Amino acid sequence: MRLRSLLFVPGDRPDRVGKAAASGADAVILDLEDSVAAEKKVEARNSVAAFLAAPRSLPVFVRINSAAAEQDLAAVVPAKPDGIVLPKAEGGQALKQLDRRLAALGDTRAAILPIVTETPAAIFVLGSYGGITSRLCGLSWGVEDLSAAVNAATAREADGRYTPPFETVRALALFAARAADVPAIETIYPALDDEQGLKAYAERGRRDGFSGMLAIHPAQIPIINEAFTPSTAEAEWATRVVDAFAANPHAGVLNLDGQMLDAPHLARARNILNRAGGG
Repeated sequence: MRLRSLLFVPGDRPDRVGKAAASGADAVILDLEDSVAAEKKVEARNSVAAFLAAPRSLPVFVRINSAAAEQDLAAVVPAKPDGIVLPKAEGGQALKQLDRRLAALGDTRAAILPIVTETPAAIFVLGSYGGITSRLCGLSWGVEDLSAAVNAATAREADGRYTPPFETVRALALFAARAADVPAIETIYPALDDEQGLKAYAERGRRDGFSGMLAIHPAQIPIINEAFTPSTAEAEWATRVVDAFAANPHAGVLNLDGQMLDAPHLARARNILNRAGGG
């Protein structure tokens, strides 16, 4: 499943999924959590279940409520969502518990995307997600709940960069995903009218090792997709690196255009080609 861009759609407005699909998003997340008012939770749950029962043109995840997980799952899992977004996840035990819940409801295929940094306790179990279930399709992170939990006045500097505590959390989430051998998914960019800021943010995420990004508006999708898709020049470089090592299978180090290449360069090249091909 390609996950460059995952677009949130409020669970009480599944009629917006058509616009989301037209945006080019790789997946949609129907949200039962933050974007739905408390008095509309039940309505949203029923709307999501009804939507999932119809044919769909792209993968659809559902973000459940941590406090109402049983009710949410009981309503939506029979309609076969492609994945579940698990908010406020606190380590591998939470992943294992959700895996068991899905199996108990008869689901053997739904992927799981945990949001892994939303509570202080979650930070101390970031390395525990690997080796638990093949459902794990990535790890994402967020700062709003966490910054509120630690009484931070803000998670961002005046220029939009994260303050040091939350920049550290971002890095740990990235490393946790790679340790679990799944993609790292960058968190949202909240400034809807700042296209240049979004472009810089997404490109920085790609540069640092993230494979995709969460989005909150269809207009963000083309910018995000471009940022997380290797350029023609990158794909050409990667092809030349892979071909060079294939032609010299016993070489540990090669010289290509005056640059010394070894195993990490080969791994990077293969990753670029995998992403360029839609993997």
